[in-house]
Amino acid sequence: MARRELEALRERLKGTIGDRLISARAEGDRRVTIELARDGFKDSFARVLEAIGEHYVSAITGVDCGDSIEVIYHLWSFDLRAEVSVKVRVPMDEPRLPTVCDVLPGAVLYEREVHDLLGVTFEGHPNLKRLVLPEDWPEGVYPLRKNVSLSKVRKLMLGEGRSA
Repeated sequence: MARRELEALRERLKGTIGDRLISARAEGDRRVTIELARDGFKDSFARVLEAIGEHYVSAITGVDCGDSIEVIYHLWSFDLRAEVSVKVRVPMDEPRLPTVCDVLPGAVLYEREVHDLLGVTFEGHPNLKRLVLPEDWPEGVYPLRKNVSLSKVRKLMLGEGRSA
């Protein structure tokens, strides 16, 4: 992505999102990373979608950052010919975020996966039933969080320690 295209995108986002845009930066030629504030996230996210033009969601990932969880929406923008990663942090003690399924329908299963593996609750999601983990997986145990040991996950995957 050309430097001037990134600057134009950043200015457009600043104009529509304002202070809720924490950062927008190019990483190489084909990746843009945008970080949004949690406050007003859904509205800001919808504005990013408008700004990047025609797009699709390629993944939603999450990272345990210790005191927070970073949720990252990976989008391919046909108009920018670049991957656009939209980041937002949620506090570990309150991992909640509004769902974006109504503005990005392809997010439905990805949000369920992040909910299963990291414990982020997507408020307003139509169905946060288990997707990846077994139905009898213990509540409150999220295998991609740093406070869950690999040995504990292995035991749970082998059926030891799960409810009957």
